[in-house]
Amino acid sequence: MSNKIQWEFPQALEDEAIYILRETAAQFERPAILFSGGKDSITIVRLAQKAFYPGKIPFPLLHIDTGHNFPETLEFRDQLVASLGVDLVVRNVQDSIDQGKVQEETGKYASRNALQTVTLLDAIEELKFDACIGGARRDEEKARAKERIFSVRDEFGQWNAKMQRPELFDMLNGKIHIGEQVRVFPISNWTELDVWNYIRREKLDIPSIYFSHEREIIERDGMYWPYSPFLNTTEEEVPFRQKVRFRTVGDMTCTAAVISEADKLEDIISEILEAKISERGARIDDKRSEAAMEKRKQAGYF
Repeated sequence: MSNKIQWEFPQALEDEAIYILRETAAQFERPAILFSGGKDSITIVRLAQKAFYPGKIPFPLLHIDTGHNFPETLEFRDQLVASLGVDLVVRNVQDSIDQGKVQEETGKYASRNALQTVTLLDAIEELKFDACIGGARRDEEKARAKERIFSVRDEFGQWNAKMQRPELFDMLNGKIHIGEQVRVFPISNWTELDVWNYIRREKLDIPSIYFSHEREIIERDGMYWPYSPFLNTTEEEVPFRQKVRFRTVGDMTCTAAVISEADKLEDIISEILEAKISERGARIDDKRSEAAMEKRKQAGYF
């Protein structure tokens, strides 16, 4: 494969995603965009801009804040929302903890990432969202490959692979029973490289932590973790400064960094082309078991 092909973005992917977003607006009453501040959800927002131009994006952005997010991501989120004039809804995992709906994890690998499922489902019920648009891709993790573009969830927000409908000839069926919900994945057929090439083509701003920068980290299990008050460290885990970047943006307690000098988009793309592991290889929440992602999806995770 030539470098030209590897660096070009396939226009058909954008066309498909815009079609999916317009079908979502046509078939559902109260859709929302699940927004994390990461590259995939930023891409979804850009696609929604194009899908409904010259009108404004007709969906609010819903962010489930674990309370342990990267400050750079939250700052970027607020800047983006202000620049686009879109509605932002934030719901906090801390509220779910305070209400006794979930219990804070303890121990070395404690994280709030799994706890956000309850907060998400409560927000969907409270705000009566019948479709939540997410940036999941089938190349991220094997459980994602079982999803449809319109992925049906039952009245409890749970996912069942046997409930998924065929989507032949790009026919998207948004009919649901009372209480059911749908997760919509417009970039399901994209790869990580496609997302980066799209960001490059569209000249999109992204959080600074995607680029190489110096910060305090610790080494744990052969991986590099951002040192923060949220991380339960041992006496042996002494922080040190290193130039790193992040391939994915998640809760600070479950997202590892990679040592990198890539401070430009072209460098990031070149780095991905040579990478030996997927971007979710730096997510500790996916390593808890072979079926970690699928179990979270079955419980209602995005």
